[in-house]
Amino acid sequence: MSLIVLLGLFTSALGASNYYCEEPLVSPLLSGSFQSSSRSSESHSPHFAKLNSKDGAGGWSPDREDRQPWLQLDLKDRLEVTAISTQGRWGSLDWVSSYHLQYSDSGRNWRSYRQDNVPWTFPGNTDTHTVVQHKLLHSIRTRFLRILPLEGSPSGGIGLRLEIYGCTYKSDVADFDGRGALLYRFNQKSTSTVKNVIALRFRSRQADGVLVHGAGQRGDYITLELQGGRLTLHLNLDDTQPHSSSTHTSVMSGSLLDDHLWHSVHIERFNKQVNFTVDRDTQHFLIQGQEDSLEVDYELSFGGIPLPGKPGTFLRENFHGCLENLYYNGVNVIDMAKRRKPQIYIVGNVTFSCSESQPIAVTFSSTADSFMALPADVGGAGLSVRLHLRTWNRDGRLLLAPLAGAPHPTLLLLQLSGGALQLLLQGPTQQTAETAANQSLCDGQWHSVAVEVKGQQVSLTVDYQKPVVMEIVHLTNSLQRTTVFLGGCPAEGANSSVERLCEKPRRGYQGCLRFILINNHPVDLARVQQDEPLAFSQLSFDVCGIRDRCVPSFCEHGGVCYQSWDHFHCNCSGTGYTGTTCHNSIYERSCEAYRKTGSPSGMFTVDPDGSGPLENTRVNCSMAEDKIWTVVGHDHLQPVSVRGSTPRSPYVLIFNYSISPYHLRSLVSSSDYCQQEVTYRCRKSRLFDTWDGTPLSWWLDRDGVKRTYWGGFLPGVQQCSCSLEGNCRDMNYFCNCDADQDAWVNDTGLLSYKDHLPLSEIAIGDTNRTGSHALFQIGPLRCYGDRFFWNSASFYLESSYLHFPTLQAELSLDISFFFKTGAPSGLFLENRGLRDFIRVELSSPLAVTFTFDLGDGAVVLTASSPAPLSDRQWHHVRAERNVKEASLQVDLLPLQLVQAGPEGQYRLQLSGQLFVGGAPTTQKGFLGCLRALSINGMTFDLNERAKMTPGMNSGCPGHCSRDSLCLNGGRCVENRNGYMCDCTQTAFDGPSCRTAIGASFERGTSVTYTLQEAFSVIRNRDKAIMDSRERVAFGFLSRHMPALLLTARSGEQNYMAVTLSQNGSLQIWYRQNQETRPDVFSPSSASLADGQFHWVRMNREGKELYVQIDNTLTQQYSLSPGSVLAPVRTLTLGRIRGGDIIDEEVDEAGSRGFIGCLSSVQFNQVAPLKVALQNRGSSVVSVEGRLKEENCGTPSSTNSLTTVHTRSDHSSKADRGKAPLKKSAQTGSTIIGGVVAVILFITLCALAGIIHFLYRRHRARAPVVTAQKNQQPDTETASYRANLVQRGASHVSKEYFI
Repeated sequence: MSLIVLLGLFTSALGASNYYCEEPLVSPLLSGSFQSSSRSSESHSPHFAKLNSKDGAGGWSPDREDRQPWLQLDLKDRLEVTAISTQGRWGSLDWVSSYHLQYSDSGRNWRSYRQDNVPWTFPGNTDTHTVVQHKLLHSIRTRFLRILPLEGSPSGGIGLRLEIYGCTYKSDVADFDGRGALLYRFNQKSTSTVKNVIALRFRSRQADGVLVHGAGQRGDYITLELQGGRLTLHLNLDDTQPHSSSTHTSVMSGSLLDDHLWHSVHIERFNKQVNFTVDRDTQHFLIQGQEDSLEVDYELSFGGIPLPGKPGTFLRENFHGCLENLYYNGVNVIDMAKRRKPQIYIVGNVTFSCSESQPIAVTFSSTADSFMALPADVGGAGLSVRLHLRTWNRDGRLLLAPLAGAPHPTLLLLQLSGGALQLLLQGPTQQTAETAANQSLCDGQWHSVAVEVKGQQVSLTVDYQKPVVMEIVHLTNSLQRTTVFLGGCPAEGANSSVERLCEKPRRGYQGCLRFILINNHPVDLARVQQDEPLAFSQLSFDVCGIRDRCVPSFCEHGGVCYQSWDHFHCNCSGTGYTGTTCHNSIYERSCEAYRKTGSPSGMFTVDPDGSGPLENTRVNCSMAEDKIWTVVGHDHLQPVSVRGSTPRSPYVLIFNYSISPYHLRSLVSSSDYCQQEVTYRCRKSRLFDTWDGTPLSWWLDRDGVKRTYWGGFLPGVQQCSCSLEGNCRDMNYFCNCDADQDAWVNDTGLLSYKDHLPLSEIAIGDTNRTGSHALFQIGPLRCYGDRFFWNSASFYLESSYLHFPTLQAELSLDISFFFKTGAPSGLFLENRGLRDFIRVELSSPLAVTFTFDLGDGAVVLTASSPAPLSDRQWHHVRAERNVKEASLQVDLLPLQLVQAGPEGQYRLQLSGQLFVGGAPTTQKGFLGCLRALSINGMTFDLNERAKMTPGMNSGCPGHCSRDSLCLNGGRCVENRNGYMCDCTQTAFDGPSCRTAIGASFERGTSVTYTLQEAFSVIRNRDKAIMDSRERVAFGFLSRHMPALLLTARSGEQNYMAVTLSQNGSLQIWYRQNQETRPDVFSPSSASLADGQFHWVRMNREGKELYVQIDNTLTQQYSLSPGSVLAPVRTLTLGRIRGGDIIDEEVDEAGSRGFIGCLSSVQFNQVAPLKVALQNRGSSVVSVEGRLKEENCGTPSSTNSLTTVHTRSDHSSKADRGKAPLKKSAQTGSTIIGGVVAVILFITLCALAGIIHFLYRRHRARAPVVTAQKNQQPDTETASYRANLVQRGASHVSKEYFI
């Protein structure tokens, strides 16, 4: 595939270098080729707008009252346009400082010039004489051009002179009317090709139709067709039935391609590799199946699929529109058809000029202000309104027409409601008729609508459905003449004659209309635009401005995209990710991270690269006091017996692990240590040939490389563990099995060289002799530690920095790291492009700033802290940016959030290196420590890079390190002689925040906590539910039901509650308003009122709720749409009093309260139960009834539930190399073991004394060495730097000697 891509790029570059297309196109034009929306006078006419012209008033200027000015050019033929130059009006203060560019083939149906699917805003002039030229990123082929000034001169007005550059180009066009096709017939019966190239341009009048088709009798086929305005390419190369799902390949591209505008298509196939390009958007894919060649019989058809033997009959919907420059494998098909070549057969009516008749559309761009008022006669014939609509919006008023006046006025209303059309008569009595529920009109396609009022009936017809009819009753004083309002209504005072007939809707129509007929008379939109300026507002004529915001989709990790006219949103349900674009994982990255949250041992879902491309997976987390093991099993964990194998025909066993190879590699690389136990017992079965050392058995590592060592971490040594440990049964051999004895011996070992783990295959080759037997067992992969969480670097020179490759973060970016410093400011990281950049910095001792620029102006987010951040303590920073929003959060400070505009730039284009800790362009380098830097799921090895960089040290001085473990979200705080764990923001206590805080509740017990403003639901002041979030965790034990465990209320009967139902199952209630039913979720149907201790964890991000009970899989739920959740004001544990809970089940549970034990209750950053027990007099908490502190029957730490064993239970280290022992032998070895243990203990004590002496002696010398090494820093922050360097030296020395 890469060969095709490189070949295409080379060809394009070569063609561009030899292709000149920069001829001036405006200067030869006559005055009749210029038009404009208005002109301020005759001397400011549009034909004076030629570049450098001083004729007339020196250029074009529109009327000062023109709200939407434009200048239009007729190039007299379709030409290729490559550049545009602008200039202000000569001798004035008028110019255009920014503008849009539109183009059209007919002068009526316009399309905006776009980059990245966004209407491009061209920067204009800043004076009247300078010429500003823009070369178009992609050329356009058009006859008509329209320049739309957006801003004029700040000191004058709008004035313009311009030149367009381009050239003519060869164009062969064919027009298809939906009943014709071109057949390209081969010279032989069939043709088989391994390479195909198809290139064409098309302009379609319909959403469906076949463009290209070819098929073979053996099942091969290729089809390119429009389906619902999107192009689909179908391919099959295997000898199967057509459209067999097993080998059939279909790829879809583009959207809204039935817009009567030109689109380009380029298809390249080489064997199974395909490049499919539609309008510069290329998809690379592989065809399924085994074959490489495409075999097509007789012919290829273009424009349709004719039925053999039946002229004029086609198998599918034919193409209706124009094709241009159609090439198949270098053959110009249309040119051959025009020249009547015998290879081309014309079916039906195909002409060689493209019809310019196009429907005229109008865009209603605003739900509040867009409207069109059209007069209509009602009379005896009644009223009929017909039109075509195209929109993404589910709701909005489409039409209003008064039918009767006072004293009983009656209005006819047609509106979209939930995607379906609803017809209403508003008057003395209201009547309603609706279209079929399954007819959705908000799919972006054109739909026809007809409303007819005739006699005492009103009918509504949508597309080809049967009309919906309703009777009119009590219609008096009927109007003979009325006004039909499309969309909204005039603003107050705009047009009093029609304003009183129209009531402003809450939401008007937003979308496109065309083919508008009133009483079967077409509405002349051009006349409305020119003659009736007060009859419309906020409309765009001659253009349908619809845009598909879901193609391409910005939803990541399989999120589903939904859209309205202005916005899109992602449904992340079932993906395991959350956020506006499903970017952030809902799971922790490792077992180590779960331990820090207080989770017990068990099966957990981890996402090893967070927001990166790896999906989440399930692993076994085994928590212990000293280590947290990640355990990954495989499909052959049981012992395997082997007989009858030889080195030439070995017994081979392949291992398939419970997680993918990519996850295995990520786990091993990110862990401090990994091991895999190989238990090997043998009788007369050697591992190595004793004559020449040739391996008789071996195993393959994760990369499939053959390995012959059987223990330890030294891959170059062909030995077993007994040789490395010096306890082989026969010291003449490196393995016990190589003694070749007729007795069971053991060569069990631990493989711990990480680059080779895990073992993927094993081969046993010496069991074919009489009495030979081998028994092996391969244990699971076990890993512990997190190499990157404490991966750090110290910066002690402002001029020092690290550099990494350019970030690949065009559409989404998340940055996470920890820092500590004593300096007042400094640059954390920066990456630049030509205009774009990102930067994260400590801008002051109290603020962290995240700044980025996409080329249209810098966006700045600042997180301000009430306490200094330059306090030499660790602080966490997370910055995120995607196409929807950007955010910044520091520690637990309020989240800073800014939303992106719907039409702004969205690609972050970086080209320079990523600089960390400083940059060549800044003098404000960072002084201090950085650690755990992660960007888009990729971790950065600061430690290793710092070893090679002057002005830096690897690691970081201080007491908060990987050995200072604060659990359950506790914060490590350094002091002079050590560290302490700050448990203030947790629901735990104790030196390491491991002691769970719990209490027993009785029937009348309740704890009410009043949240302060800073701790309410984290969100911006004016943000609704999409930006709110809450994290809830607690444990409980009870045998009573129903029960109310926790209630979070925001007032006005809005609340969130967690209850035990009548059957003991857990239920979560969300009531967000009084008009709708509450959302009720039941994560578990089993009874939790079983007297056992259970953990509940809830995490809500916007409308997505994630719930985990104990160690079960996290379940995802979605709150009802259209809801707004106010900030939570009070939290209540146990019984509630008062009648403001309107849901009967919750009220009943609340009256009973909770009887049992609650533990470790956390709501965002507050721990209400902990405050109630430890701060009884606090003003924010009140307690009613008896509340007694208890541990709920749980251990002091949730992390000490299991003991981890690092070797299998089949053998211990003492019995390696020996057969299974009898009881008397075991007793003897126990005595020997005791003696050995005493000797080892005495030796270790002596060794400890020597180490202690050397360590103290080294500490006395260390400051002298440090002072000599670091004489570079200046005096600006000398005290901090000296302290940092001294701490760094002692830190390194400590690691070395220990």
